[in-house]
Amino acid sequence: MADLKAQFEQAQQDVKTLTKRPGNDDMLALYASFKQASQGDVSGSRPGMLDMVGRAKYDAWAKLKGTGKDAAMTAYVAKVAELLKTHK
Repeated sequence: MADLKAQFEQAQQDVKTLTKRPGNDDMLALYASFKQASQGDVSGSRPGMLDMVGRAKYDAWAKLKGTGKDAAMTAYVAKVAELLKTHK
């Protein structure tokens, strides 16, 4: 667990070094995995239809409901590694 947590923290630093902004789907995957790993299942109500960005973020996070913290951390680390290969 400590090793995974260290990888997760390193991935949070590594993602800031990307030279190109990832696409919206990749950004949503990063957001959802990060939120699931750090806060657990989505909470609160879904944003209204006029808040398209908030709604997309909420929906992406909600899809991971029930995913364990370790699995979410692993997904985040893998996504950052993939982006580092293609967006550097």
